[in-house]
Amino acid sequence: MTPPGKNEFTATTAQGRRQFLKGLAVLPTGMCLGMLATSSALAQASVANSVKALTFDVFGTVVDWRASIIREGQLLAARKGFEADWGEFADRWRSGYGPAMNRVRTGELPWTKIDDLHRMILDELVVEFGLNGLTEAELDHFNKAWHRLSPWPDTVGGLNRLKTKYVIATLSNGNVGLLTNMAKNAGMPWDAVLSAELAKHYKPDPEAYLTAADLLGFAPEQVMMVAAHPGDLRAAARTGLRTAYVIRPLERGPGRTVNTDAAGEFDYTATDFLDLARQLDA
Repeated sequence: MTPPGKNEFTATTAQGRRQFLKGLAVLPTGMCLGMLATSSALAQASVANSVKALTFDVFGTVVDWRASIIREGQLLAARKGFEADWGEFADRWRSGYGPAMNRVRTGELPWTKIDDLHRMILDELVVEFGLNGLTEAELDHFNKAWHRLSPWPDTVGGLNRLKTKYVIATLSNGNVGLLTNMAKNAGMPWDAVLSAELAKHYKPDPEAYLTAADLLGFAPEQVMMVAAHPGDLRAAARTGLRTAYVIRPLERGPGRTVNTDAAGEFDYTATDFLDLARQLDA
């Protein structure tokens, strides 16, 4: 929901805002609330019509990375006889992602594709979890589990609806090859596969968002970032992109508490892609 400060009824000067609020104060309460609700709806409609493209975070927003990695681990275990807590393994693999990217940001590593960062983390986990005897081919296949992540149940249907009104594209830290294989594997109908790789800057660096908008041929305010992670959306908003928060309560597995306090910060908040399509009238 767009905050009242962003709707078209808000004056652009401090004096105008004071006069506007003073005017509301003398109206009956029901009328005040009705006007605010109407103005908010009009503001959202204005955003929906001014936006030309939607860019999507992928890991966690579009695909269920955790359940997918657990499944891949279980398949590997069935072939090789391993015993491991695959939920913990998936969490550890994912948690190594941020520190690995920071090694690139600080210059400790040159620009490195996420596929290669994933492999560096995997090589450490294989030793730690005692996954002995894997061949290079088996390690490579397991590392590319990230290419085979399964979409959330609403993903493909929601994307197809959103595609009828907007250009839809990935905007992920995943490299282009990874995202392309994932889309082909899962039947995701992207108009474009964009990646931080193209900017040589990982999100949340501003260059990642601005490069995506530029490559699509739109001004930042004509692009809406869609993500399940408030930090990603806040970084996008700082560059001028619009924002849509899609809540994914199962991203980290069942039984986790999901903090939805950030929902009011963004232009839209949705329960899934179908709900977002409904709100955007797509």
